[in-house]
Amino acid sequence: MRRVTPAGKRIVVGVDGSPASEQALRWAVGQARLTGDPVDAVICWALPTVYGRAPMSVDRELGRAAGKVLDQVVDHAFGGVRPAEVRTTAVPGNAAEVLVDRSQGAGLLVVGNRGRGGFGAALLGSVSQYCAQHAPCPVVVIRDGSG
Repeated sequence: MRRVTPAGKRIVVGVDGSPASEQALRWAVGQARLTGDPVDAVICWALPTVYGRAPMSVDRELGRAAGKVLDQVVDHAFGGVRPAEVRTTAVPGNAAEVLVDRSQGAGLLVVGNRGRGGFGAALLGSVSQYCAQHAPCPVVVIRDGSG
């Protein structure tokens, strides 16, 4: 029997292709199966800082590329069988700010402890730390268990 949850409750999960974000996605889907909530898997992308503005075609291409990476991570995480609970979206902007914004009205925000950049020795990456400090809902930080 599936539990009925209030309208608007969902689990937001940040995905960047790192092992920790893939584990966060798996954890979020497992939680969604317990609660009946949908999972919004979000990948963020931004143009490098340069003088001026890039053409719209570059924006679209980067968005498509990010969406493709997200689809590949979802496929890899679940052996090519996309869970029905998962909705994917690629969003331009700073990952930390986008995830906090997307978590408005959510029941839970899930992130990996470390992403692709930064300092490997740090316990939390800048995105997970920002989310833990600023999200309007509970935050679960999943540690990559592969290393």
